[in-house]
Amino acid sequence: MTTSARLGADAAEARPGTPAETYAEAAAGRRFSFELAVHPRSAGQARRLTRARLTGWSVGEETCETAALVVSELVTNALVHTASRVIVCELHDDARQLRISVRDEGCTPGEPHPSPRRPEEEHGRGLLLVEAVSSAWGAQEAGSGLLVWADLPRARDGAPETGTGADGVRGHGTAWR
Repeated sequence: MTTSARLGADAAEARPGTPAETYAEAAAGRRFSFELAVHPRSAGQARRLTRARLTGWSVGEETCETAALVVSELVTNALVHTASRVIVCELHDDARQLRISVRDEGCTPGEPHPSPRRPEEEHGRGLLLVEAVSSAWGAQEAGSGLLVWADLPRARDGAPETGTGADGVRGHGTAWR
């Protein structure tokens, strides 16, 4: 696994004495990319790197956990359905949304799409999950491979990212652990 940036090093991080508006502008364009060698543990590595980066960016717990789910599903699809040797993941955070992109080296023709599954089937629900938790998602050709992306909405500053019901149970983001 190779990362394009050190964990904990970001041009967009707040620095003591930096005006709030300057930090807000910098935060609007935060990006982090990392490469994963194809390996059975790649999805787990992607989840850990995603959580670590988003936690470092002070992204809320629900968005962080939902992003870990999405990156895991997209990386798993690239592992299972392509002949890739390397998978590239990118997180792009701005004030309104978090975009997660996963690019593979290709081999399977056609665009990915969620397909109906019978209840007894154990596999094949990854894109259905991505579709359910994302505000938008899609795929496009990227060289010989495919880039699949998903957008997760961000809560406004100071606003909770999930509602908590009367029973104290949080929204769907924590159920994916």
